[in-house]
Amino acid sequence: MGNYTLNSVTLQLEGLRITKTTKYPIFVSLLLAYVFILTANVGIVVLIWMERGLRQPMYLLFCNLSINDVMGNSLLVPQLLTDILLPPSERLISYYECVVQAFTTHMFGTNAHTVLMIMAFDRYVAICNPLRYAAIMTNKMVVRLTLSAWGVASVLVAILLGLTVRLNRCRTLITNPYCDNASLFKLSCESAFINNVYGLTFTVVLLSSSIGSIVLTYAKITAACLSSKNKSLNSKALKTCSTHLCLYLIMLVSGMIPITLHRFPQHAEYRKISAILFNVVPGSLNPVIYGLQSQEIQKCLSNLFHLKKVTPTF
Repeated sequence: MGNYTLNSVTLQLEGLRITKTTKYPIFVSLLLAYVFILTANVGIVVLIWMERGLRQPMYLLFCNLSINDVMGNSLLVPQLLTDILLPPSERLISYYECVVQAFTTHMFGTNAHTVLMIMAFDRYVAICNPLRYAAIMTNKMVVRLTLSAWGVASVLVAILLGLTVRLNRCRTLITNPYCDNASLFKLSCESAFINNVYGLTFTVVLLSSSIGSIVLTYAKITAACLSSKNKSLNSKALKTCSTHLCLYLIMLVSGMIPITLHRFPQHAEYRKISAILFNVVPGSLNPVIYGLQSQEIQKCLSNLFHLKKVTPTF
């Protein structure tokens, strides 16, 4: 397929450069990770909706993170698994599928920030205003926070991709294992100045808002814990906040690595691998970390498995 074709509907994904000996180990590892992501995250969401004791704002907001992980990986990993088994010349994707995949990819990253921001707000209210928590974090507030997280992410990403799809394309090779905005506007021979400006502004605003809100929230939580002599409150605050902060740091670090590697073209393969891990690692670790740290989830799981164990069979 020629790399210079005006507005071609069919694109070619460069994908990972893998050998015959590493093809199947990589395929099996990625498949197992994907199955685990689906099982763990869907299981957490089902458990929270089934158990009335878990229908609390903290867990309902966490459901957004699990849904985001399932959505992001489900529209990415199957394509990667298929491409691993194909030779590079047969790794084809339509332009419209590529745009949808790019939208989903950026929604996954952006939504991870916005969801963790509203989860930080929930922890702030619970620890700094415990007596007003039930009045503030009502069902309506949870719905509003959820809609705002997904709505803001959708608008920002829609503008990002809208600026890209307006460009005419003269190339067909996506130099990435999957489609994203940068790979799409690099297909154009027109000026991408506006795309670069908006993309940089989008990244700076998102990261500064995300990091700023986390720092401010945890500064106030720390101040509240230091001024409080309630050891039980401080212990609970430390446990719930450490879990949230751990999820945030995993997402932030795994996202910063591919962005940094973009500055080093000689490490293109490492950038591709890190871009895949940005989806897979948080999706795998989020339910594990939250499940291990939450006594309520552990208790519900223990009761569930205990009931299954003692139920007689006929």
